[in-house]
Amino acid sequence: MEPAPPMTTENHPSVPDADVAAIAAQLGRVPRGLRGVAHRCPCGNPDVVETAPRLADGTPFPTLYYLTCPKAASLIGTLEADGVMKEQTARLAEDPELAAAYQKAHEDYIARRDAIEVLEGFPSAGGMPDRVKCLHVLVGHSLAAGEGVNPLGDEALGMLEDWWAKGPCVSPAEVEAAGERVLRNRAKDEDHAAVIAAKERKTAERAAKRAAQEPGEDGE
Repeated sequence: MEPAPPMTTENHPSVPDADVAAIAAQLGRVPRGLRGVAHRCPCGNPDVVETAPRLADGTPFPTLYYLTCPKAASLIGTLEADGVMKEQTARLAEDPELAAAYQKAHEDYIARRDAIEVLEGFPSAGGMPDRVKCLHVLVGHSLAAGEGVNPLGDEALGMLEDWWAKGPCVSPAEVEAAGERVLRNRAKDEDHAAVIAAKERKTAERAAKRAAQEPGEDGE
């Protein structure tokens, strides 16, 4: 039996169907612009994905590393509500060494994204390099790039409890249901593409027929 095709035409074909389904269950929607799993939770599910700098419809998507685990996202949201971002931003203005390290994190993020596609005029993400705007982005960068690359992402990550300790964020049943939803979405995409291709063929055939019936430049 031949292997099944990728679940969506928009996402990278090398991403396993099981991971696409798990990510869809985590997000509550079919993932867009998915290039790969950038980090995997100890529970086995993806928790950070790498996304294309530009989606299939051409929309820029500067957030290269996207945190997908809802448990981790909830804990990070608590840190943000507790004022961690404001405190970190204030320290950037007071600590030149921290600011320099954060600048390097910004440059690392841009370099990784540029290696895929350059987004002219777009900053990195998360508020880098001079403020903290989104801890989810910084933690995603830290998980994907490894410790020592993003100092404030590392710091926020160290404040989190083990979000996987009580089990995966999505159940096998939720992953299975999401996988079915993704497959239905792919089928709709393929049907739509087939309709468009058929219309384009008919248009080309009519144009060729008209061209054959029209007289040449010499009037014959």
